[in-house]
This record gives sequence, C-alpha cells and structure tokens, in this order.
Amino acid sequence: MGNKRTKKSISLEGFVFLAIFLGIFGGMGMKMGGVNMLNTLMNTGYQLLLETVFYIMAIAVLAGAISGLFSEFGVISMVNKLLSPLMKPLYNLPGAAALGVITTYLSDNPAILGLAEDKNFRKYFKKFQLPALTNLGTSFGMGLIVSTFMIGLKLKGGHAGTAVLVGNFSAIIGSIISVRIMLHFTKKEYGTEEYCIQFEEHEDMDAIMNTREIRDGGIGGRAIEALLEGGKNGVDVGLAIIPGVITICTLVMMLTNGASADGTYTGAAYEGIAFLPWLGKKLEFILSPLFGFTDASGISVPITALGAAGAAIGLVPHMAEAGTVLANDVAVFTAMCMCWSGYLSTHVAMMSSLKVNKLTGKAILSHTIGGLCAGVAANWIFKLVMLFL
Repeated sequence: MGNKRTKKSISLEGFVFLAIFLGIFGGMGMKMGGVNMLNTLMNTGYQLLLETVFYIMAIAVLAGAISGLFSEFGVISMVNKLLSPLMKPLYNLPGAAALGVITTYLSDNPAILGLAEDKNFRKYFKKFQLPALTNLGTSFGMGLIVSTFMIGLKLKGGHAGTAVLVGNFSAIIGSIISVRIMLHFTKKEYGTEEYCIQFEEHEDMDAIMNTREIRDGGIGGRAIEALLEGGKNGVDVGLAIIPGVITICTLVMMLTNGASADGTYTGAAYEGIAFLPWLGKKLEFILSPLFGFTDASGISVPITALGAAGAAIGLVPHMAEAGTVLANDVAVFTAMCMCWSGYLSTHVAMMSSLKVNKLTGKAILSHTIGGLCAGVAANWIFKLVMLFL
C-alpha cells in the first residue's frame, strides 16, 4: 500500500462536503419526512442485503464454481486461443475475456469476478487490462434476462424480436466504447507491459502461456475440488460487494423511486423522491432526439437502469400496454438496460473486489459514455433496419 495523504484537520473540503451532505439528505427529509426518510434508508438497505446481495453472492458462487471447472479442465485456455483474434482488435483484451461476456450475459455483472479470481484466467491479462473487466462484464450483465423479457412484450406494431437483436448488437458497440475509454485511463496508471501474475525472470513466458496448472488426483476429485474452491472465491466476492451495494444502491433507489402507491410516505423500503425521473423530464429536449423515445416517460427506463436493470425492465410492460412504448423504444431499452445494468450500484463493489478502488470514478465515467452510445446506436440502427423490412 502507498503512503496515506494528509490534509489539515479543518479545511474547506469539510465544509463543502457537509453542505452537499445536508443538501441531499435535508432535501430528502423535507419531502419524505425525517423519520420516514431514516426508516426507508434502513429498510431499503436491509431489503437490498436480503434480496440483492445474497442473490448476487449466489450468482458469484455458482459462476466461481463453473469457472473453477473451466479453468481446471482447460476450457479457459481453449476460449482464449479461439477468440483472441476477435477480442484483441475489438477490446484490446485477451480471448479469455470472452468467457466473462458469456457468464455475465447468462447471469449478472459480478459473475465476471469469479473468473477474475482464478489464476489460470488472470495470467492472460496485463495489469492495465484487468480493471476493464468491470466495464466488460457490466455491459452484458443480465443480458439473457433482459432480452427474453423484452421479446415477451406485446407491442403495438410488433417487431419485438428485431428490436431485441438490434439492442444486443448495440450493447456490444457500447461495451467496446466503454472498455476502450477505460483502457485509456488504465494505461496511464499501469503502463502496458506488466502482467497481473508476476513471473520469475528464469521462467519461459511462452511455456507458461501454453500450459496450465492442475490439481493432484483423479478427474472426479479434481472436479469436486475445483467446484468447491471456485465457489469459495464466489463467497469472498459476495462479501466484498456488501458495502458498495447497500450504500450506493440504497441512495440510487431513493433518488429513483417515488412515494408509495397511494402517494404517501410510510418509511417502507424502496420509497424515494423520484429525482432522477424528474431530471430526465428536464433533459427531454436533449435525450428524446438522441434515443427517439415514443413518449417522454420512456426516459425513466434507462435512468432506472443506472441503479437496477431488473427494476428498469419492470417499468416497460405497463408502458407497452398504454401504447407509449414501441419497437424502437424496446431496442433502446434493451441496449441500455444491458449495457448499464445497474452499474452505479455494482461498479464500486466490483472495482473494490478487483482492488482498484482508485479507478472507480474513471470506470463509471467510461461506462456512462458507453451506455449512452449504446442507446443512440440502437435508435438509429433500428430505424435503418426498419427501412428494409
């Protein structure tokens, strides 16, 4: 660890922070009521622990166990060899990173962390490449869930399947942009030569890259041990994300959601002041031309996806029934819900798990740009596709 920086005990920074802190929570307390705000804060954090953290931990355990098997029996090595010609020019990442795309698409953002803990996976990465796994994995988190959900919508005018395909393709565009911007920052931090795994001078680099470590024993014993050790890595990941998910996601939820169903504040979990949707309405004159929303209310979906993709897609069926969401909107929603997939509530924890906390702000900035580009691409690509249908 580097030396800690010091500042004066009392400085301008303290007063500025206190003003911002009181402004945020004072404003929320004035609207919700002080007691209700505190109750919602605690109840939301508790529900996130039960419903989100343990869910993510379960995903991380399963993904870690599977990645352990893939590592033990050479699947990661095969994927790296096969997909390096594709991943290198697109993302400037080793081919093994494609396995992270698959695991997160089938589950959720933190699934890539189970892979990142595996030595046979990490050895392919240079130090500047590893932090970008957060951006890569998040770009495809909950992809299968979002896609199948959107395909099942009953849209006026149809074309839901085409919209979802365009959305998936646009999410890939957003992921490339996000990862490339992130790598621009990490190169400055780490350079481009040093590997994540430290090799001795006398070790043959080519031999290391073309071999893999395996456990002692027969195939059955190796499989069981790989499953358990990979699952244990998943537990470690699940514990590491608890502070980030509970603190960041609680705040995002309270800024995104509104009052209870009857319009009053009760102190229940997931209530809030609906600031982000209000902000979206104010920015409608910029956002609507870029994303082509059929109705201004569509802005609430990608804004909600900043905190949770599951909550975001839950808004869509009602809009579809009301006719305010058409296929073009679904293409944009799919791209942005996939590419962002709650990154404001998971990026902090994922970067912490990778032990690169100092780059969290840059990861968030890169991913914000990537998600916006994914939405714009989905809007215009879908319109282009529809010219030929």
